[in-house]
Amino acid sequence: MPNPTINTVTRHASGRFVTIAFASGSESRFHAVWLRDNVLDDSTRSPQNGQRLMTLADIPEDTAISAAGIRDDGLEVTFTPEGKTAFFPAQWLFNFRYDPPQKFDLVAKGLDSWDSALSVPVFSFEEVKQNDHTKRAWLAAVQRYGFAKITGGPVHSAALLSLVDFFGYPRETNYGRFFDVRSEVNPSNLAYTGLGLQAHTDNPYRDPVPTLQVLYCLENSAEGGESMVVDGFRAAERLRRDNPRGFDLLSQHSARFDYQGGETVHLHSCRPMIELTPEGQLRAIRFNNRSAAPFVDVPFDLMDDYYAAYRAFARLIDDPNMEIRFKLAPGDSFIVDNTRVLHARKGYSGAGTRWLQGCYADKDGLLSTLSVLEQQQG
Repeated sequence: MPNPTINTVTRHASGRFVTIAFASGSESRFHAVWLRDNVLDDSTRSPQNGQRLMTLADIPEDTAISAAGIRDDGLEVTFTPEGKTAFFPAQWLFNFRYDPPQKFDLVAKGLDSWDSALSVPVFSFEEVKQNDHTKRAWLAAVQRYGFAKITGGPVHSAALLSLVDFFGYPRETNYGRFFDVRSEVNPSNLAYTGLGLQAHTDNPYRDPVPTLQVLYCLENSAEGGESMVVDGFRAAERLRRDNPRGFDLLSQHSARFDYQGGETVHLHSCRPMIELTPEGQLRAIRFNNRSAAPFVDVPFDLMDDYYAAYRAFARLIDDPNMEIRFKLAPGDSFIVDNTRVLHARKGYSGAGTRWLQGCYADKDGLLSTLSVLEQQQG
């Protein structure tokens, strides 16, 4: 798409807003207070980091536009009563226009929901380490699909932390900076047994929940134990399509999650299984039957229907057509967006060994690194 240009600028008689007609044929209105709050000059925003140097209280309540026109393919306005003149490039205005209001799909733009037909996005540890273009592609895949697999990493304890170093920092929890996932006697968590696990998001009992999880393989000679991922956003899409009332019940009422890890840890949270933004867009999925606490935020008259919706959502998550399976070899790993993609494993036998290590990280670091790489590489 060519860079937007401005055809005309019309100041409303009240001075409270201007109307911009772009050459593409679209029109957008911008309020005086909104423009004043977003002035781009160095007296309003820090040239080092773009943060505001003023508060809303510094903007006069009777701010209006006394003059407006086109300059250098942008908008130039003068604000009263300050007498301040500011310039806004046409591209900037087009990118941040809010009139007409944006239309929000259930899944945000730039994210692709998927099922078992998706080919697993796979990247080499060494190529991610050595090549910023490969690193960018890897991070972009995690952003787009909510997961990606890495092969050929080093095989030693704590190697997964070097993977997190590529984009951010590990999030330390009561499990430590990282934790082992293998069979134990008298385990503190079902993850440490050979039992199969239903697809789930991790730690829904935390607030905030860890937004990324890395699982890294160090040994895997046991029979079975394949890793599995399911796109919770696709499951939510299917639920809304097939059972709109069930979707509303799971998104409009909170579930409760609880975990007690011995005498020193008791974690609990209260959030919907399907969390939406105020605009109705998917924000997060929380699904973990092992950690579900009694539901007490659903009215009596809706509880039966709520459980029916919960069961319907679980059936979608358990649907083999929704899952992608893969086997991890020593040095292989995968990362999931823990606010979206559910992970699981098939049961495995006591013969042989299976040793994975896991850790948590946060999505803001990944998205920040991706944004910097995109700016550097154009």
